[in-house]
Amino acid sequence: MSNKINFRTDLALERRDIFKKSNNLDEIDGIDAEEKVIDENLKVSKVKITNSNGEQAIGKPIGDYITIDIKNLKIAEEEEIQKSAEILSNELKQIIDKHIDYKDDILVAGLGNLHVTPDSLGPKVVSDIDITRHIIKYMPQYIDENARPVSALSPGVLGTTGIETLEVLEGVIDKIKPKMLIVIDALASRSIERISSTIQLSDTGIVPGAGVGNTRKELSKNTLGIPVIAIGIPTVVESAVLVNDCLDLFIEKLQEEAKSNEYLNNLKEQDNYEEIKEALNPYDYNMIVTPKEIDELIKNMASIVARGINLSV
Repeated sequence: MSNKINFRTDLALERRDIFKKSNNLDEIDGIDAEEKVIDENLKVSKVKITNSNGEQAIGKPIGDYITIDIKNLKIAEEEEIQKSAEILSNELKQIIDKHIDYKDDILVAGLGNLHVTPDSLGPKVVSDIDITRHIIKYMPQYIDENARPVSALSPGVLGTTGIETLEVLEGVIDKIKPKMLIVIDALASRSIERISSTIQLSDTGIVPGAGVGNTRKELSKNTLGIPVIAIGIPTVVESAVLVNDCLDLFIEKLQEEAKSNEYLNNLKEQDNYEEIKEALNPYDYNMIVTPKEIDELIKNMASIVARGINLSV
């Protein structure tokens, strides 16, 4: 089996599917998966990497990866947004309870650039987090005695601060000593369907920028000394991904008219991403793209993630 694959996606579920397809496998040693359909618009998939074989196959650390798919998010009403937040909260609370005690401090970090819409998810989530640490410390009489201390910050990006996100968080964690870090970040996907319609939770931390080839320093228990939960949402794809998906849709349409066309059937079974990328790269056409509705999608996703965190902590 070959595992030298340019995944160009941060999602463990997508990496698993790409690896299986590339190696013609039904299952991967060291990776367990399950799926639960909530309703016509909501689905929860779980990928568990259990050993080094699974880790090496898809390039993700041993741990749990939960993917929540939300259809029709750009037209979602309040009821759908709240239901999605509650599902996120239930999954997040289970992960939190595995790693820390009931009233331990949590630090929330919203990664990204507030002034670049596809990268603004983290800072926008932080602005809606219920902050309690200072109230518990200075005005405990005004808050429920069972409240958990929660603090939050947006560390900015290296290009505008000159400081690595890891360096900022190391300093803050050393000073306030939280028991857990929750990181929110925009991700890259290998599917146009998942743009701002998928949430990935993991308890293995995150490598910011990995999905778009701009890798920063890892944020994990290994580097920060405390458990790191990552909440990521795809907001961009490469143009090669877009072309590949559009090609698949085009072939499907042709197949409806020519079901016995062996060439089209074989072409549809291939992953043409690498060939398309090679064609686009020499001309600098392999851009990172995002949908025109990204403002509304980010707004709804930020609301879902902020509510989900607030409900769970």
